[in-house]
Amino acid sequence: MNPIKSTLFIVLLLTTYNTFAQYTDVINSNRPGVSRSAFSVGTNVAQFEVGPYMIKQTHTPLKYDVSGFGIDFATRYGLLFEELELNVEGTFQSDTKTYTSNISVEDNRANFKFLTVGAKYLLYDPYKNSEDEKPNLYSWKANHRFKWKTLIPAISIYAGANYDTQNNPYTAAGIEGFSPKFMIATQHNFSGGWVFVMNFIKDRIGTDQSDFQYILTLTHSLNQKWVVFGETQGIKSDFYADNLFRFGGGYLWSKNFQLDAAATFNTKDTPSVFGVNFGMSYRLDFHKDKKIDNGTPAKDEGERTSNKNKSKKSTEVMDDYNKKQKRKEQKFN
Repeated sequence: MNPIKSTLFIVLLLTTYNTFAQYTDVINSNRPGVSRSAFSVGTNVAQFEVGPYMIKQTHTPLKYDVSGFGIDFATRYGLLFEELELNVEGTFQSDTKTYTSNISVEDNRANFKFLTVGAKYLLYDPYKNSEDEKPNLYSWKANHRFKWKTLIPAISIYAGANYDTQNNPYTAAGIEGFSPKFMIATQHNFSGGWVFVMNFIKDRIGTDQSDFQYILTLTHSLNQKWVVFGETQGIKSDFYADNLFRFGGGYLWSKNFQLDAAATFNTKDTPSVFGVNFGMSYRLDFHKDKKIDNGTPAKDEGERTSNKNKSKKSTEVMDDYNKKQKRKEQKFN
């Protein structure tokens, strides 16, 4: 299927509930899709994302079926800077490949489909220190109107190393050891709870399975607890090519714990793919707000300044009211 046409299948992903900063008050998970947010989890935050799945494949021309299960996992940690995140990601799968041409032959397989260690760094954040992104307490329309600035995405880069074992049934022949992986991740945060993420990936560089991938993910927050998503993933290499589609959603159980579910499918028969996954994300939050020059935590300073501004505004309103009353008295006198 044409990659451009495939983007039309995007409907709605789960990436975040509040993505206007590196650290958020609630967990910011990449699940249940496979794209990566441009933002990190925040300094001194350790986050664990895991999800078992069931997979079914049928290759009509080559006459074989694959049925099995696996598990996706990721460990993320914010180190030194708000923009920097270290992570370990992987997928382990166990399945049975059954050839159905003449005599049924079964091949039991189990290994990592991928195992990667890497780091992500935020290069540009258009929302940082932006007065436009502060909510307007007096206007619902102002908070939901389209802002041209949202067309400028946050941009991060990722560099990592894959590790593949010898004779891995899920990789091309001869692939083993370490190989580099690079990614550019962008993220748009639109009003009304919409988030659009794009990933452009070059994987297993310098090997016989050097592939290019793009992932486009659209998320919509229904409320403070529920989100839904749609995602398309394109894969292109001499070893394997596909266009995959995912739909699902997530539920915020608590500020540090999230549940999710999704379904994956494609539209071809070389092979056809159908999978269902359930997952969870949990974080250990040791984040502390940075202090500004006067030694006050940034969050407390923000509240203090906000209260000061509110007090000042209230005084101005009262002064204006008193002036009007005084003019009325003079008029009638």
